[in-house]
Amino acid sequence: MTMALVGQPNCGKSTLFNSVAGYRSITANFPGVTVHYTRSRILLDGSIAELIDLPGIYSLTASSPAESATRDFLLNEEVDVVINVIDASVLSRSLELTLQLLELGVPLVVCLNMTDEAHRKGIRINPLRLSKELGVPITETIAAEGVGIHALFQSTIELNRDSRPLRAGLSYHRDTESVIDDLASLLENTLTDQNQLPARLVAIKVLEGDECCLSRSPVHLRQQIEDARLRLAENRGKPADEVIESERHALSMQLFESVAEISKPPHDIRERIDAWLTHKVWGYVIMLTLLAGFFSLVYGVGTFLEPQILSLFEGGIASIGKTLDPNGLGFVAVKGILQGLAGGIAIVLPYLLPFLLGMAILEDVGYLPRVAFLMDAFMHRMGLHGIAIVPAILGYGCNVPAVMATRILTSPRDRFIASVIATLIPCSARMTVIFGLVAFYIGPLWALMIYALNILVIAFSGKILSSIMPESSPGMILEVPPYHLPKLEIIFRKTWLRLREFIVVAWPLLIAGSLLLSMGTYYRWDAAINRLLTPLISLLGLPEVVGTTLIFGVLRKELSMIMLFQALGTSHVISVMSMSQIVVFTLFVTFYIPCVATMAALFREVGWKLALSVAAYSLAAATVIGLIGRWVLLAMGVS
Repeated sequence: MTMALVGQPNCGKSTLFNSVAGYRSITANFPGVTVHYTRSRILLDGSIAELIDLPGIYSLTASSPAESATRDFLLNEEVDVVINVIDASVLSRSLELTLQLLELGVPLVVCLNMTDEAHRKGIRINPLRLSKELGVPITETIAAEGVGIHALFQSTIELNRDSRPLRAGLSYHRDTESVIDDLASLLENTLTDQNQLPARLVAIKVLEGDECCLSRSPVHLRQQIEDARLRLAENRGKPADEVIESERHALSMQLFESVAEISKPPHDIRERIDAWLTHKVWGYVIMLTLLAGFFSLVYGVGTFLEPQILSLFEGGIASIGKTLDPNGLGFVAVKGILQGLAGGIAIVLPYLLPFLLGMAILEDVGYLPRVAFLMDAFMHRMGLHGIAIVPAILGYGCNVPAVMATRILTSPRDRFIASVIATLIPCSARMTVIFGLVAFYIGPLWALMIYALNILVIAFSGKILSSIMPESSPGMILEVPPYHLPKLEIIFRKTWLRLREFIVVAWPLLIAGSLLLSMGTYYRWDAAINRLLTPLISLLGLPEVVGTTLIFGVLRKELSMIMLFQALGTSHVISVMSMSQIVVFTLFVTFYIPCVATMAALFREVGWKLALSVAAYSLAAATVIGLIGRWVLLAMGVS
């Protein structure tokens, strides 16, 4: 049995999926985060079923790549039951998608989710009446609290698998139905597609001008289809697609009014909080204060734990040096492995873990969409749609999902510029370099200045690219969810999911890279690499031995810092490199070529030519910024 979760953004699909399938997808309060659909096998009433979490959509007429992925899946894949997850607090709007799903002819169960939010708004829904009107099972749930989930999946088991067409009681206006019926009759016996769709659905979609369904219709009927569109337009005095959309909207409003009672909502303190957090002045003050506090917390935890854990590993390496020959291959190999372990435990995790915890809390509370709202004007100054702030914010966690999240943008030009910006964002790996070097050895204010400089570079880059590729950007349409008290279980699961990527992927690379560098030093391979990179290293005024570390940084950014400790022969970098060299090295690592995983995401999203252009641009930007940083520091007298 295959079940697909379908719904509008922020209706709680991913929360529902995670509560049933285990934490295998990210639950975030951003529309479009779940760009790829997620599959999982679950045990349902003693048998194995497959549950699929599809990206959020507003309509079966796709307007973005994410919506296209869901629409194509529903039209082309075999699904036994569609579970339409609805945000009960915006029922009238959500029913427009439900009416379209009914036309698919696939057994449908409606999950009336977030009923607690509906009650807070003074909305009381009669599920029995709604079920009777739609002709499908209705189940009320609060997915975030696990309420009603068992009953929901029990109803999918009991559902009769016969197709359930749109009921006569939910018909459109008479003249609209006449055009749809005539066109459906023409299409009935001519649709030969292997995955044949209901003729009524195809008729409605071609009247809306949907290219996907139009391509499925026979070529010899194209003129009759165009005649039907003109007939509908003449009957109603507006284009056929607008007629269908307005009829569907009116029908959903009619349904809402017949099944819901609205009363005065109780006082909700969250509205007053939201007024402050999105205020045109205080909103920015609060945002900067929260981010500064977050920055201080990560820095404080990291600087407290790093030296203590490092001293334990250094003591262990010294003890092994008394047993093995310090100049022998065996000790060099053991030392390399231990330094790789130390890099992950002592230098990366103390900064990465509190950062991921903080990001998970901000996501689940619902604050990040408010940041997007506040930053809308800033994004428009760069010539971008305001929704482009979404992948930018995701980039602070990891650049890979940030690049993939650019699919929520409808314009290819916007997706490319947003991808460039996403690769310049200092991800959690770069964050460990900034904190582990600049903040730890020079001070947190210097690290904060690098973040400020990064924002200026991003703004400048976006402005330049939008000038080269001019295009009008519309206003922002962003789903802003209500505030939620975060659940500790979800926070820890989300943090572990993101931390696991470092432990499973990055940490083995750290250990292997550390061992490889040890071998390279022992056999003097590193000297040859350093000589090749001497022109760049000399230009930046860095020690020659750091050349090899930059190569490792292309695999994972934190590798460049761990390898730096090993190349210098000490974790006390300030004793070998000057303050200006530490800053210049960090600046270069922050901006230069994206890691291999990010490059792979760029290849998929924008093509290899544009991906290589992004790599070349970031390398040039890193070199220029490193040079300017070196000159400015020398002018300031910082040695």
